[in-house]
Order: sequence, then structure tokens, then C-alpha cells
Amino acid sequence: MLASKKSEARQEPQTGSGGDLPRGVSKADTVNKPSGASKGSPQQTGLSTLQKKMQQKLKGARFRWINEAMYTETGAHTFKMVQADPSIFEEYHQGFAAQVQKWPVNPVDIFIGQLQGRSRAVVADLGCGEAALSAAVGAQHTVHSFDLVAHNERITACNIADVPLPDESVDVAIFSLALMGTDFIKFVREASRILRTGGELKIAEVVSRIADVSAFVTALEGQGFRLDHKDSRNKMFIMLDLTKISARPATFRAVPGLLKPCIYKRR
Repeated sequence: MLASKKSEARQEPQTGSGGDLPRGVSKADTVNKPSGASKGSPQQTGLSTLQKKMQQKLKGARFRWINEAMYTETGAHTFKMVQADPSIFEEYHQGFAAQVQKWPVNPVDIFIGQLQGRSRAVVADLGCGEAALSAAVGAQHTVHSFDLVAHNERITACNIADVPLPDESVDVAIFSLALMGTDFIKFVREASRILRTGGELKIAEVVSRIADVSAFVTALEGQGFRLDHKDSRNKMFIMLDLTKISARPATFRAVPGLLKPCIYKRR
């Protein structure tokens, strides 16, 4: 009898059709409800159309601010800025990717195709973004990827004017829409330093940035390069193929307006 009484003591109170509920509690109140969810909460309704539009406008404004800062400051200043707040780099590339999606072709894809069709080489992708080039041809070539932030394990973070590679250690150097900053010519000089004599410099740049293509090419030639080919068929960007012919670039005097900042208009 003692064991029976203990068993009865462990039984849970019944709330079925025959059980009595506490005063003021209905059966509906006993049904489980999601915690924290109430009628009209954001978890249920999500963002309204107006809120989504406002969110996109804020993202667009933020991207334009970051983009303008990157084009109108020195490479060293921008490097310090994004190292202090890496989210800036992430936001920039999200906005940039949205812009490039509207283009007929991404110049990185062209460079990938060119590298896939050649013998093994050591490649420096200078201003690599998310290192798409390394991901595509890294098994075929030795690809060193550099940018302001190490977005993934393929990338080394640095100022592109000072990359951690030995002199004349690279066969191909690539700038895919990456000549950003007021001192971009320092990036070109650094490409000259790491390229072996006879090595290739490949540049893709937004057409609207180049006020005078001849003057731009002359500046590149002053860093020890020879222009081999110019492709201006794409309405969005121009592509230049150059060869390093001199181990000692000439001293460069900055020419204001040689490359305009790439400023996106508000839509």
C-alpha cells in the first residue's frame, strides 16, 4: 500500500475533458504558443515594402561613401581605415558586386580565360576582391592574391603599394578594376618591382575614369612597361596588356586627373 501511494503522488495533474482547470484559465490558454511571437511582430510580418526600400537606400548611400573614400584617399590611408573596421571592406564588395552584375561581362572572367589557356605561371592578383581568380586557376598556376582585407584564406592583406613578394618573382601581375586611390601609380611601381623582366602586366579599368588613354599609357610606360595590346570594345571597361622591359622605372611625377575617381551617382 505504501508503494501504491508513492506512485499516485508522482502522477501529473490531468487537463483532459474530465479534469478541472484553474479558475480563470481556458482550454485555449493551455495550447503551446511560440515564445516571443505576438500579433504584428517583425518576426511574423517582416519588413514592409517601404522599409525594404529605405534599407536599400541606406546600403546604397553607405556604398557610395566607402567607394568615394577609397578613390579619393591614398592606398596607405585606405588600408588603415579598413584594417580598423573590416566591415567597410565587406560592405564595399557587396555593393561593388551588385554594380558588376549589371555589366555584360566581368573583367575577372576574361583574365581567368586568358590564364586557363597558357602554361604554368606565377601570378600576382593585386586588389583581388574575393580572390575569384585564385579559386578558378589556382590549381593550374601559383596565384598570390592581395587586397586590403583577408576576406578568405587565399588572400594576404596589405597595402598594394607594398606587397610581401621578392623582386622579380612574378610572371604575370593583374589589376582588375583595382587602381584605386590618389597614389595608384605606386601600385604600378610595385607591380614593376615584383615582375621579372619580360613579365606581363594586365590592367582592366573603368572607361569613364580615363580622361586621356594616351596619357595614361605614357604614365605606365614610364614605369618600365611597353604597351602590347589595347582592347576598348567593352563599353564599361578598357583592357591593357603590357610587358616589363626595364628593371628601373623612371621617376614619376604625379599628373592630376590621370585617373578620375569612380563615383557612383545616386539612383
